[in-house]
Amino acid sequence: MAKHSVQVNIRTPDPGASPSGPGLLPAADLAAEVERLKSQLQEERERTVRALADFKNYRRRQEIEGKKVAESGKREILLPLLEIVDDIERSLQSVSDSGEPLGEGVKLIYRKVIALLEAQDIHPMETAGKTFNPEMHEAVAVKQDRRHKPGTILDEVRKGYLWHGGLLRAAQVRVAE
Repeated sequence: MAKHSVQVNIRTPDPGASPSGPGLLPAADLAAEVERLKSQLQEERERTVRALADFKNYRRRQEIEGKKVAESGKREILLPLLEIVDDIERSLQSVSDSGEPLGEGVKLIYRKVIALLEAQDIHPMETAGKTFNPEMHEAVAVKQDRRHKPGTILDEVRKGYLWHGGLLRAAQVRVAE
């Protein structure tokens, strides 16, 4: 912010000088000078208030931008993590419920990862039986199915996830035609 200075030269009267003598302003000029200085002070106050408001708005924009950058960084970590979740789910499909230590270990890891995702407000989407939405679903196959209306999701190939209520990853689905 630029600094502005105001210089006022008002001299005190010499004891022997006349009221209209050298160094003194006439009363009318003095009142005009006071009004000019008041006006200048008001302008400086307004500039200061505008500068403070501009800075406050700048700081708010920077905070918003910082949150967007942080969310983008989290997204870059979360998407590969979801692929690992997909792999664990495929592993669980091949593990029997016989109580084998390896299968139980995989289930434990899966539960921990799901708990971590839920703590970050990440939840799988429900898709089967819903109407296809291209903003939320990615159609990977279309099947003729007379039991369902066209555009109905038959099943999912890969789960989709929501994050803070918005889309994190689209579900890959098969759709009835």
